[in-house]
Order: sequence, then C-alpha cells, then structure tokens
Amino acid sequence: MPTENVQRLIRDNEKYAAEFAGGDLSVLPSRLCCLVTCHDARIDPAKVFGIGIGQFHVIRNAGGNIKDALRSILISQHMLRTREVIRVKHTDCGTATFTNDEAHETINKNQGDVAVPPDFDFLPFVDPEVSVREEVAWLKSLKALYKGTVVSGLVYDVGTGKVKQVV
Repeated sequence: MPTENVQRLIRDNEKYAAEFAGGDLSVLPSRLCCLVTCHDARIDPAKVFGIGIGQFHVIRNAGGNIKDALRSILISQHMLRTREVIRVKHTDCGTATFTNDEAHETINKNQGDVAVPPDFDFLPFVDPEVSVREEVAWLKSLKALYKGTVVSGLVYDVGTGKVKQVV
C-alpha cells in the first residue's frame, strides 16, 4: 500500500502531466549551466532563480557540497556540455549545525557501533560564505573540470529570499 506521501505525489503528478508540454526538450540544458545547492526543503531553485524546465542541471545534496556533487558535475560537463557551474550555499543550513564527530556519534548511537566507516566525512561547515569560497577554489583547481569553465559562488538567505554573490 503506498504511503500518503506517495499517493499525494501521484495525484499531483496527474494534474502536472495533464498540462505537460516539455516532452520534446533536449537532454542538454539550454543555458549550459549546472547549479549545485542544498536539498533544504525551504529552497526551490526554479522559483528562487527563475529557472525554467530544461534550462539548468540542478544538483542537490545535504549542504549543497561540491565534493559530494562532483560525479554529477563531471557528467554534466563532459557528457552533457555544460560550461558553467554555480555553487549556492544558504543561511541557516542544517549541515552547519553539527560536526563530523557528532554525526558519527548520533548515527552509531541510533544504528549500532560503526554504522558508517569511521573516516566518513559528512562535510559539515560553519560559515556559508567561507565554505563557498573554499569549494569554488577546490573545484577550479581540478584538472577534470572542463577547461575554461566559469565557476561562481552565491549565498542564499532563507530569511529574506535574497541571494548574494561571494565568488
């Protein structure tokens, strides 16, 4: 039996599909750009940035971490022709509320000792602006990144809805 959430998704999708007109869009994003951001439920990248269907690759993960997103970035670049990466962190991020030690302790307490490898990095951070600068510098330093790629870094304020360019 599907959960209430699955039932709602299917019901809402029926409404969406009834008006859907994007079936002929290219697999290549029309603006040749990849945006990496957090999976925080308070952020809707399409609404926040006015992104239309088929325009950007949007990669989301906890904290919107570049290292965690690298596989998707490289596929986006080398297989699907994007030539720009925009990194977006945000204020009041859950990934800034714990340390690696705290994450390991909590998961091991909940699931039993060594539930995750002891060297596993949950990629927490403290300051979103500092983190954006560090991650953009790291990404730019990679030889695997498509030559000439433009990389920018922004911070989104979840309290005001405004974005600020950091890099």
